Amino acid sequence: MAEFKEISPDAPFGARAHNWFDNRFPSMFAAYRLHMSEYFAPKNFNFWYIFGILALLVLAIQIVTGIFLVMNYKPSATEAFASVEYIMRDVSGGWFIRYVHSTGASAFFIVVYLHMFRGLLYGSYRKPRELVWIFGCTIFLSLMGEAFFGYLLPWGQMSFWGAQVIVNLFSAIPFVGPDLAIFIRGDYVVSDVTLNRFFSFHVIAIPLVLIGLVVAHLLALHDVGSNNPDGIEIKKGPKGNRWSPEAPADGIPFHPYYTVHDLLGVCIFLMLFFAVVFFAPEMGGHFLEYINFEPANSLQTPPHVAPVWYFTAFYAILRATTETMVIVLQILVAIAVVVTFLRSHRSLTWKISMAVIGLIGIFLLRTLEAKFWGVVVMGASVLILFFLPWLDRSPAHSIRYRPNWHKWLYAIFVLWFLGLMVLGSMEPGPMFTQPSLNWLTNQLVSLVGALYYLGFFLLMPWWSRLGRFKPVPERVTFKRH
Repeated sequence: MAEFKEISPDAPFGARAHNWFDNRFPSMFAAYRLHMSEYFAPKNFNFWYIFGILALLVLAIQIVTGIFLVMNYKPSATEAFASVEYIMRDVSGGWFIRYVHSTGASAFFIVVYLHMFRGLLYGSYRKPRELVWIFGCTIFLSLMGEAFFGYLLPWGQMSFWGAQVIVNLFSAIPFVGPDLAIFIRGDYVVSDVTLNRFFSFHVIAIPLVLIGLVVAHLLALHDVGSNNPDGIEIKKGPKGNRWSPEAPADGIPFHPYYTVHDLLGVCIFLMLFFAVVFFAPEMGGHFLEYINFEPANSLQTPPHVAPVWYFTAFYAILRATTETMVIVLQILVAIAVVVTFLRSHRSLTWKISMAVIGLIGIFLLRTLEAKFWGVVVMGASVLILFFLPWLDRSPAHSIRYRPNWHKWLYAIFVLWFLGLMVLGSMEPGPMFTQPSLNWLTNQLVSLVGALYYLGFFLLMPWWSRLGRFKPVPERVTFKRH
């Protein structure tokens, strides 16, 4: 047992209180020093680095508001919709809590998408931060599950039919699909049993997983250190600054410098967030669909069933996987096999093995139905993010020192992703009313976008090494504001 530290009885109250807690809970102060006051972050952070703390803030908002919503919500098919109406109309402040929670769901995905894009720009997934990125992608995957399970709980028309459509996708898996769909629903259709299952996952299981993953994400980040816009390791530079002789010269304490930096971002975010909550909580039907204010009716299918906006990009990829896309994929696999034979310098045995794998892939593409491959491609569009640390072979981590045409590839990628979001929210079919343009369908444009999205990552080992790279400085570059 450590000896108590003595302090003068005439010391200020704050100093005496600090000494009292430090003697009885020293690990708390050690953790504070390790992760705040003595954690040295790069000195050149910019505004892109506020989205991590904003994601943590929104997670706290969702947990707190969720606790208050559960106090009055009834997870029953006969009472769920009425309980939500009761919260909105009769519970004191219930409308505010419900709108904060629903707006927070969209805000969560906005800040997470921006946080992930920052990592993409500056190479925050590169060595030695592979595990940090994997934890982050797992958080994103868990967040998608959390949003999906929570979407059914209001028991509105779109909630009911959206869950029905998404769960039915699992039935496309050969052999086990139908049984798997029944297992997820707990019934042959979306029913009271399904609602109870989704409620337990949304309220208990996934939040616990999310909190654990966030802690792991932060611990892994602080073990290897934060990345920066230059993509340079500050720990490799000269040692010693005015805070500590062992600290990197290009690092500054996270507290108070970046806590103040993040506090400014938090204030701006909260102003925008509550402006939406008070003046446009439905955001024109994108955050809360108008049809979802109608109770679920299993006998009346809505004219157009589409997921919430943060899922629509992946939904567009799913819908784009028609017989046409399957044929395109077969052609691409055949081209890849031919190029492998002609251009690869590997052994003949390796080439033959790749050719056999390619032929098996073509056979499976021709044999299994397009609905199954739609599920596979949609799942691959999310899971491929986990492999980004090994797909990117660029000698420069940050976009700052890559060829200019790399920036255009990133810009087109963002535009296509936003375009897929729009396409996924639209009804399938021709995009224009002119008969001469009937061939330009939603699925065809989505097909091009899906191919660019997947090609961006799958071809990254090739294109990320091309071009003339700018010389990377030995130390971080920084200009005072």
